[in-house]
Amino acid sequence: MRFGAVPVAEAVGLLTAHTLRSGGATLRKGLPITPDMAARLTAEGVREVVAVALDGEDVGEDTAALRLATALRGANLRLDAPFTGRCNLFAQSRGILRIAQDRIVAVNGVDEAITVATLPAFKPVAEGEMVATVKIIPYAVPGDALTSACAAGGEGALTIAPYRRRRVGVVSTRLPALKDATIDKTLRVLAERLASTGAEIAAETRVAHTAEAVADGLGAMLGAGRADLAVVFGASAIADRRDVIPAGIELAGGRVDHLGMPVDPGNLLLLGALGDVPVIGAPGCARSPKENGFDWILQRLLADIPVSRADIVALGVGGLLMEIVSRPQPRDGGETAEGDDA
Repeated sequence: MRFGAVPVAEAVGLLTAHTLRSGGATLRKGLPITPDMAARLTAEGVREVVAVALDGEDVGEDTAALRLATALRGANLRLDAPFTGRCNLFAQSRGILRIAQDRIVAVNGVDEAITVATLPAFKPVAEGEMVATVKIIPYAVPGDALTSACAAGGEGALTIAPYRRRRVGVVSTRLPALKDATIDKTLRVLAERLASTGAEIAAETRVAHTAEAVADGLGAMLGAGRADLAVVFGASAIADRRDVIPAGIELAGGRVDHLGMPVDPGNLLLLGALGDVPVIGAPGCARSPKENGFDWILQRLLADIPVSRADIVALGVGGLLMEIVSRPQPRDGGETAEGDDA
């Protein structure tokens, strides 16, 4: 691609580098200079314009943007028609945005003329929400650079995982100090969290704060097939793998995959399973409607995205969230704080 000043008489057919205006006529940048516009400019005494000439191997900005966006598009995404070197991708269903991050980084490293910007990985998105944009910076790119970018991105580097788990079962444990009104509020907050995903609380039970009662509650609920995801809210925070909730999951025949998370609020989350049903031991902050680590794990599991220990460990960067003032032990508790119900 050649870029620079060109005599008006030689500019017909070239692309405008900047918007041209002559009398009442306007020619937007990036469009071919017409004979009429060249004549108008000459009549006004303009001798040269800044224009762009494409070389034989160059690919125009719109064509290039569309080709790359098409290569990156995976399941449940649609493309808009390209314009001014930009092609946007939109979610076709609500769900979780999955990104092959190393491949997007590789695409952006091919040539400074080629860029891809996305929402954060694993972000919950609504149907119709824009999740990524491909932008070609100049008016064209070399064909070999575009080919390399498409290869680096591969096929389907961006996908939407729709929400699939719709029935959530809740087991709440009780201690004398915990009021039923607190449990009621917790269930309302959870229902509000689920609303945007299409899931709902399909079953709920309240049991004593013992491993045996937790096991019985989970077993009765999941054994009857009433839920495809379970959440246990403890009257007291989980302090150890041998505590009531993890012990109850194991007593029911389930497993504990991971306890703790480098997300604050949300440190004291437990992840396990009973058969093929994921079980979350909710941290205390999950009783609050404010975003916390519980949201991140819940949303992935609702979209049937497996969550491994490695996935949880990776959440530490960016895992310091807004403080939830109402939690019993805020992180900025001074020397008197002995821990928190995160």
